[in-house]
Amino acid sequence: MSLDRMLRSLPRYQGAGTESKESMADPRRRHAAVWLVPMLWTVTFGLWGLSRQGSVWRDEAATWQVAERSTPEIWRMLDNVDVVHGCYYLLMHGLFEWFGPSTTTLRLPSVLAMAVAAACVAVVGHRLGGKWVGLAGGMAFGLLPAVQFYLQEGRPYALVAAGAGISTLLLVSVLQGRDRTAHWHWVAYGCTVLLCALLNWLSLMILPAHLVTLLWTRAGRGVRARWTVAAALATAGALPLILFSRGQSDQVSWIPPLTWHMLIGPAVLLLIGGVGARLDRPRAGQLSVAAVGLPLLAVPHICLAGLSLIQPLFLDRYVLFSLLGLALLIGTIVGSAVQAASPRFPRASNWILPVVITVAMAALLPQSLAKRSPASRVDDVVAAASDVRRLKEPGSAVLFIPAARRDTKLVTPGAFTGLRDIALAESPVKSGTLKGVESSSARIRAAMLTQRRILLVTDAARVARPVSAKRDRTKMSVLTKYFTVAADDEIGGRRITVYERQPTDTP
Repeated sequence: MSLDRMLRSLPRYQGAGTESKESMADPRRRHAAVWLVPMLWTVTFGLWGLSRQGSVWRDEAATWQVAERSTPEIWRMLDNVDVVHGCYYLLMHGLFEWFGPSTTTLRLPSVLAMAVAAACVAVVGHRLGGKWVGLAGGMAFGLLPAVQFYLQEGRPYALVAAGAGISTLLLVSVLQGRDRTAHWHWVAYGCTVLLCALLNWLSLMILPAHLVTLLWTRAGRGVRARWTVAAALATAGALPLILFSRGQSDQVSWIPPLTWHMLIGPAVLLLIGGVGARLDRPRAGQLSVAAVGLPLLAVPHICLAGLSLIQPLFLDRYVLFSLLGLALLIGTIVGSAVQAASPRFPRASNWILPVVITVAMAALLPQSLAKRSPASRVDDVVAAASDVRRLKEPGSAVLFIPAARRDTKLVTPGAFTGLRDIALAESPVKSGTLKGVESSSARIRAAMLTQRRILLVTDAARVARPVSAKRDRTKMSVLTKYFTVAADDEIGGRRITVYERQPTDTP
């Protein structure tokens, strides 16, 4: 069945809170196409170029190497680093155990999670604005550039977006009075918010967004009280993680302070969302797309900006779930166009959404292709490993600057067979860290001076940061003074340099 026939088979929406007799008699048929089409649409986008030509970048490399550890080893590591991602690492460990390590296993959970999020957008849009709002919102969500980026990312942000979609749908169901067992509904809501917080506790910023929706719609005292209990319990459940992670705040010390130009992108999104909210013609006390979508889009960005004034944390991926609100409001723009055209052009109005989607796909095609190439990420540890395999010789040593670039070896250990990691004192697994523990500067210097040939794995010039750590300065000093460059190559955001000892020099 074509998309157009599938849509025409649905009864026309009669307005929020009203349903035709036909739709009441067959709710499954009424809803199926509205959420199923965006879900399959998003899955298709996710599967398209999923492997990114076999590339894996540094953030995904962290997921990969942790997921391959045993559960006790993961727990030990979380005591030292990355506790904020602990729940996600344990999930991926289970998937790697069941299905084996691969780029498909790494990224498919994100694809499926984004598909669930798109379905939630479609259902909420359908309930509050009609079938065209739901379909347009759900399909627009999968087209958003940021969604396409994290749709194929081996990190937890897509899973958080799915949880945000589910919790928003649960809230809307309560406000519409659709649920007959509200007690269990609120339990499900609280558990979903808590699970999202365990994946990334910054997702708790969805709670003030939902609070604004409750105040906007003038929800009853009973609803507000139950929401408060569910929100408080979810926050309390995540509080130990929040407090413990504060001791690992050095991990985000690289995030730059908030500046005005960082707010340009969110401001553009809010402008687009504001147009959709205006077209929805929201009324105080009435549940509408604007009452749900605008707070969901705006409040997390405002909260993150405020938090970033205390500690720099302003990264778009931390509020990726806010794009659910943007998609809902884009759906309202398309739905308003269909509604305006329907009285005079009933047949032509059915083609507005397909035309809009086609034009958007054509306009975003260069970005879509770019995001599915290895160059879309800052580096590629697999490509760097292929260079190491080509340049290494028996008896050579290897160094990493900074030590975090050891992820190349951890994800592709076979490429480093025969190379001595002369700076490493304790492996990442044994030390319970991501990059291992390196020897003192003096020991590293002494070990380097016994080598004839050293491979250096570092960042490419375009992404490299100035060498600051004492150990790394020692490495570069010895290489510069006692070795000469025999080969130098940059690939996939990494630089592999071969140094050979100058035979006439003595330390």
